Amino acid sequence: MIRNVKKNMRVIREMFFLRMHGLMVFRMDFIAPFFIDGSLFLIQLMAFGVVYSHVDAIGSWGRGEMIAYIGTFSLINALNMTIYFFGINSIPYKVRSGELDLYLTKPVSPLLRLTFENISPGSIPLIIMSVCIIGYGIHIRHMRLSFAAVISYGFWVLIMTVLYYEMAVIIRAVSLYIVSMARLEQMEEACIDLCMKLPGIAFYGGYKVIFYLILPYGIMATLPVQRIIGEMDFQMAAYGMGIVVIFSAITGVFWKQGLKHYNSASS
Repeated sequence: MIRNVKKNMRVIREMFFLRMHGLMVFRMDFIAPFFIDGSLFLIQLMAFGVVYSHVDAIGSWGRGEMIAYIGTFSLINALNMTIYFFGINSIPYKVRSGELDLYLTKPVSPLLRLTFENISPGSIPLIIMSVCIIGYGIHIRHMRLSFAAVISYGFWVLIMTVLYYEMAVIIRAVSLYIVSMARLEQMEEACIDLCMKLPGIAFYGGYKVIFYLILPYGIMATLPVQRIIGEMDFQMAAYGMGIVVIFSAITGVFWKQGLKHYNSASS
């Protein structure tokens, strides 16, 4: 197992250097995303400002918590855009074109290669801006953070980024079974858009079942914020970890079964 981990780390390192080399050959492809993603982020932030300008509280959360929530969801999304979005998002195209065949013939996990082959440094400014928003939310709430709270918050952000990744893989792995992905991608976009604006504490009844269990976008930014403001109890922490473990297993099984079901477009 240790040997496989070392091998995978070497593969990821080489893919990173190849990606950087490819981006620097065409400098505008490297620089342009900084401005495009940054501009889109600012427009989105202004839209959120309009929505919440006349809202004092959602559930037990005030403006400080909501600002931290929006920043946290933006941070998770920015990590997604930087690390794996462009690789995972290409899965349906590679299935339809038969390009996935090339990944299956290589002596490395095809999912590992798809995950890290298109790292996008152009999205790094979104990470920085998201951290600034989180800091502003904490300032508005007048919180004094301990080092342990910051480390714990970072841990939950990383765990929820993994869950975000698992959802992205599961949805795009459906292309291994069916032809059209348009409706599923629209559903994913609608869920992310809704849960980016409303924290999980706003959901009740059937909506909570959907966004906490079936499509757990509702907990992705909620749990880190609950941790940093001191609202997370042991039961909620165990639930969050359990959801990540369950979806990790689902992702692995669904992807492997999908590859067995996959028929090359060139055959």
